[in-house]
Amino acid sequence: MTDISTHMVTIAGYVVLGVYLAALIFITLFCLSQFHLLYLYETKGRKDADKPCPGKLSGYPLVTIQLPLYNEMYVAERLIDNITRLDYPKDRFEIHILDDSTDETVEIVKRKVRACQADGFRIAHIRRSDREGFKAGALRDGMRYANGEFIAIFDADFLPQRDFLMKTLPCFTDQEVGVVQTRWEHLNESYSLITRLQAFQLNVHFSVEQTGRQAARYFLQFNGTGGIWRRKTIEDAGGWEADTLTEDLDLSIRAQMRGWKIVYREDVGSPAELPAEMNGLKSQQFRWMKGGAETAKKMLPRVWKAPLPLWLKIQTTIHLLSSSIFVFVFLIGLLSVPALFLVDPLGFDQRYFAIFLSGLLTIGAVYYAANARLTWPNDGILKRIIKFLILFPVFLSLSMGMSLHNTVAVIQGYLGKQSPFVRTPKFNISGLADTIRQKKYVARKIPWTTVLEGILSLYFFGAILAGIYFQHTALILFHFLLMIGYASISIYSIRHAQLK
Repeated sequence: MTDISTHMVTIAGYVVLGVYLAALIFITLFCLSQFHLLYLYETKGRKDADKPCPGKLSGYPLVTIQLPLYNEMYVAERLIDNITRLDYPKDRFEIHILDDSTDETVEIVKRKVRACQADGFRIAHIRRSDREGFKAGALRDGMRYANGEFIAIFDADFLPQRDFLMKTLPCFTDQEVGVVQTRWEHLNESYSLITRLQAFQLNVHFSVEQTGRQAARYFLQFNGTGGIWRRKTIEDAGGWEADTLTEDLDLSIRAQMRGWKIVYREDVGSPAELPAEMNGLKSQQFRWMKGGAETAKKMLPRVWKAPLPLWLKIQTTIHLLSSSIFVFVFLIGLLSVPALFLVDPLGFDQRYFAIFLSGLLTIGAVYYAANARLTWPNDGILKRIIKFLILFPVFLSLSMGMSLHNTVAVIQGYLGKQSPFVRTPKFNISGLADTIRQKKYVARKIPWTTVLEGILSLYFFGAILAGIYFQHTALILFHFLLMIGYASISIYSIRHAQLK
């Protein structure tokens, strides 16, 4: 090899190693920020998490309950039945079904609405001529029909508890409160490994993150469903906008920048159905990740120009950039193979990598704290530890396997590539006896990312063999988790697309 070639290879090696280290630093800092929220949760937020709002209802304010639907034939009737059972005077709430459906859901809802009207409920079936703006558009257009002082929103798979309104409305006695968000519970957590791992992740957001941010008076977020808005807040913040796929996060930030507060109620659960098949989960993740990037691109310049405390700006930035973590997870996986073989030739001491284990340890503590309290409160300490030691590595593996798919979503969001709001289908899955076989809405198309996920699993299998052969075994466990993660995501995607 000539001197020029050697020099170019060396430069390329430093570039690869530099990007790899930068990605590791970003991930470590993100993990430490999560640990900061855990500290706030344990020292300040947790003691107040189960306390009801201090105010008391004065009468029964009129509430509009909006139920945005699009082709939800399996859960629409269940949703309406649940809402009519709310413990609140029948004449003091109205139900508006914002139905953009194009299938049997329309007739199901029509029949149910007629029956509920006969029973004395204030319920309306609201249809649009097109899906302009998707969910955000439906909520925006639905505001013209809403008469309530407060607007509660539930997606099709949510089944709020009977006392939802009685527990959330007292929070609005504080005139600065614009939104009350409740904790998502999981109707079908035990259905499969996929649903268990989703619950494992969501429990962190609906305990450590939301409660920790509330304790420190950072910006929180309305999660799109399972919450209730003061109508005046929506209007004051500029209303629902459809230029991002996460209209809920977008409006949350705009409302708080206007001085409104979001109250998070960890003690009030809103049960919902988790996606039971991989392609439905992927569509949900794609929407959340791309929408998060779109909202970051839209709102970060406004946040930094606003007269907000510096620390609040920093925390809001971390919050809005959270979807970007998958880009860096994908990069450290992809680059870990060449980096492993470049460490020694470039004279880099591998012992320096040990500092990045702090990120893994801190994020492990966050996930243990969230799930041990919420999901396993009646288990003994030994059983909790065993459950965690089984679930956490599997969760890490499949999260890394999802990183390619989510990275594509994040990049599209930052580049401004337009895409439709692809809703996550729900199938009324609650128990082990239920099945998604022979159900409509199951995605049949296998995207290119699924094929590439299979190729990446082979890439990391090759990395394991090469590591053993050349005696570079420091990252074998890491590459094993990546191999299993990518293979599992690819296989599940293909398998679930073929269900009949």
